[in-house]
Amino acid sequence: MNTLYHGEKLPTSLIYCGDNLQKLRELPDECVDLIYIDPPFNSNRNYEVFWGDAKEKRAFDDRFGAIEHYIHWMRPRIMELYRVLKKTGSFYYHCDWHADSYIRVMLDQIFGANHFNTQIIWRRINAKGLAFQSYPNNHDSIFYYRKGKEYTFNRTYTPHSDKLLASHYGSVEPGTGRRYSLDNLTAPTKDRPNLDYEFLGVRKVWRWTRERMQKAYEDGLVVQPAPGAVPRFKRYLDEQEGVPVDSLWMDIAPINSQAKESRGYPTQKPISLLSRIITVSSNKDDVVLDAFCGCGTTLEAAQLLGRKWIGIDISPTACRVMAARLVKECFLKEGTDFWVKDLPKTEEQLRKYPPFEFENWAVTALNTVLANGHAIANRAQVGDFGIDGRIYPAEMAKEKAPGYDLFGETDRWYPVQVKQKDKAGRPDIDSFETAMQRQRRTKGFFVSFGFSRDALAEIKRAYREMNLEIIPVTVFDILAEEIVLRV
Repeated sequence: MNTLYHGEKLPTSLIYCGDNLQKLRELPDECVDLIYIDPPFNSNRNYEVFWGDAKEKRAFDDRFGAIEHYIHWMRPRIMELYRVLKKTGSFYYHCDWHADSYIRVMLDQIFGANHFNTQIIWRRINAKGLAFQSYPNNHDSIFYYRKGKEYTFNRTYTPHSDKLLASHYGSVEPGTGRRYSLDNLTAPTKDRPNLDYEFLGVRKVWRWTRERMQKAYEDGLVVQPAPGAVPRFKRYLDEQEGVPVDSLWMDIAPINSQAKESRGYPTQKPISLLSRIITVSSNKDDVVLDAFCGCGTTLEAAQLLGRKWIGIDISPTACRVMAARLVKECFLKEGTDFWVKDLPKTEEQLRKYPPFEFENWAVTALNTVLANGHAIANRAQVGDFGIDGRIYPAEMAKEKAPGYDLFGETDRWYPVQVKQKDKAGRPDIDSFETAMQRQRRTKGFFVSFGFSRDALAEIKRAYREMNLEIIPVTVFDILAEEIVLRV
């Protein structure tokens, strides 16, 4: 999908895999209407991430050491984001308390302090337990900047609280069932001769002229609660927009592990949070950019709200999770409705993957080539007992039920072992045989860049003597989309 910028076409509906600094430099000037980023926080935390349905656990390291190193790393990226943002565009930087003051100074330097609009406080958790030596940190900051004097801002509202409904809208109109409150009709200032008159036996200085008051009374909007009482205006609840959203956001709950939208990403933000930002600061068909798009919440929200979008993330795993999410939640078709660009496609690139990125790639790509069901990579980084993933035949896949495995009661699955080495040897095959026997599996897949002669001989022996069918698969086989049976 394309959109126009300065009379030219900008490709959108794209997920770019790679360093966002490089990818941003390839985008033209002033081509994006809204930017939201939720980059690593310099929080000295080393996350163990479970990615979406694949449930792959990998290291998510957002440690940048000293604050100056973090700011030094972020500054050129913010400068590129500023460059690609339209003069009428808006920018949101999501961060927590670890570096927010330093980030604010950097943003003021790049955008200009006078272009800072609001610091939004999102209460993301409730304090748990007692903090005896400090206050619990339970909120994130979202810095909101506007690039120019003209910008998009669509006022949004939240529903009235139950307490206010009970105290102000407790009256129900007979026949219609509409809830309403009775509002004041008297003027705050008394020096208004044209509004000083008697109505329904009561003389006051009113807010309205006599003609308007009479018309509202005839329409049933002015009522007198009791004879001699001051008339009041009937204000219907269903005609009120609600409470304007301000800079303190306490009405959006964070993602928990049991939430339906959870992808297992430790810093995943709720789609309602991104939907609010996108609704306020963009219009239909505007271009939304997220340069640290993680598990794809921004992209899903933008798609559902009718915006165009561009996502960037350095993790191939994240890009695949995003693609699967757009297919599942937005009913899009990869290669037709959206595209994932620059995923590694060569053995040389795959050799440089972090181990668990490589394992996830191998399990997911193997399943895609086999096209026979659903694959999950192993949940645990240690203690996996020789199995890095599972492939479930398509006919057995079903929704998870409480107390059962991911695919219900089915026991049909094929184990996958992955070794990121030039040649897997006989000891590797021996370990996989033991794991298969422990799990009572008779068929499995072993992925590596190559296999030694001893390994291939052991595979044949295991099939001949123990009826264990181990299918050796090379990275080349997967890239060529051709799995060869060698037993």
